[in-house]
Amino acid sequence: MSFRGLKAVLLACGGVGALIAATADANAGGFAIREQSAYGMGSAYAGVAAGGSLSSMFWNPAAMTQVPGLQSESVLTGIMPNSTNTPGAGSALGALGGTSNTAKDALVPAGYYSWQFRPDMWLGLAVTSPFGLAVTFPDLWAGRDYGANGTSLTTYNATPSFAWRINDLISVGLGVQIQYGDAKLNKGLPFVGAFSDFNLEGTGWGYGFTAGVTVTPTPTTTIGLGYRSAVNQKINGTMTVVGPLAAVSTNGSASTTLDLPDVVSLGLKQRVGPQWTLLGTVEWTNWSRIGTSAVAQGSGAPATVAGNAVTLPFQFEDGWFFSLGAEYQWNDRLTVRAGAAFEKSPVTDQVRIPILPDNDRYWLSLGGTYKLTPKVTLDAAYSHIFVKDTSINITATSGKPWFDGTAYVGSVDSHIDIVSVAMHYRWDEPAAPAPKQGYFKAK
Repeated sequence: MSFRGLKAVLLACGGVGALIAATADANAGGFAIREQSAYGMGSAYAGVAAGGSLSSMFWNPAAMTQVPGLQSESVLTGIMPNSTNTPGAGSALGALGGTSNTAKDALVPAGYYSWQFRPDMWLGLAVTSPFGLAVTFPDLWAGRDYGANGTSLTTYNATPSFAWRINDLISVGLGVQIQYGDAKLNKGLPFVGAFSDFNLEGTGWGYGFTAGVTVTPTPTTTIGLGYRSAVNQKINGTMTVVGPLAAVSTNGSASTTLDLPDVVSLGLKQRVGPQWTLLGTVEWTNWSRIGTSAVAQGSGAPATVAGNAVTLPFQFEDGWFFSLGAEYQWNDRLTVRAGAAFEKSPVTDQVRIPILPDNDRYWLSLGGTYKLTPKVTLDAAYSHIFVKDTSINITATSGKPWFDGTAYVGSVDSHIDIVSVAMHYRWDEPAAPAPKQGYFKAK
């Protein structure tokens, strides 16, 4: 690789880093951000772990071996969620009313880079934001004890990777996750003569790895299996209580750990003709490991409000994602694709609160890829997500772990629109295509 090529890649990396910094306050409306690839989104992520684009390395680092030479892919995704809260009978503060849209729009960038430094070996780097949350509530509304003002989680993840094409059948890959997190939680506290507010915020680091394999048993079949390890995201910062309960709370330094999940993705790509390819994905996310996060003071003792230990009882179940799709090669330059998916939410009725109103989802997606020049390829995709009707019931008799003494009963109406674009660029010169061989060789 020339110095000029290396310099260009470093400049591209820096550009994505600046973009992430500039959009740090615009997070996705969900805890996990699937939107890491415009190519993958066009088919509802069907087959994405089996490769097809450099951004497939987010799910499976072995997919790098399908991308020759020195290449980059820059992705920009706009996530436009809508989530409104309507209180019902049984809400202690029902007279304060509900909310308009509490979900914040997000602009989520991602960058991918790979270098084939030997015929059978690749080095790569992915810069992504795999987890995020951004919601904004009024200070006074019926469910304020379970979400008030602004709550956010932003993660920045850099994953340097290595991939090896063992032979035409098998490729393997391995990467290291380095993740920085920035979190802020705001909610109300039980009414004691006046309203009190609770705030927990901080930053920290977490580490993990990625691994994967692709298998090509026939010229028309590719199977990919990818793994993203769990990351224990540390958060070190401060806890602040404002209002009557401040005097009986441990204001000051505080810390907690979010035990984020590991993910296993299985993808299949099956070409069924000169122009058609069928795609499929099954993905499991180990959300049940998150459990309950305990909040500690700087001394290590439990942080408390009115003598009660502060905990974050997420207590999710495991999540599942199933998708099917197809792509059609329209001509030498244009490929179009579409897909549908079902996503089983890890957030159950038992632990759902307005800050995390997630429920089972249905995806419809379409997209395309256009080869602009031998070096430049563009992707575009659109998805609409239908979220199942969602109820919240947090009362003294419900047994919900988030209950703090104030009952809230209500419903949430949600849907999400997503638009994603990407540009692939090849920094070195593509190899000239091999000449076609006829039956008789030219003399």
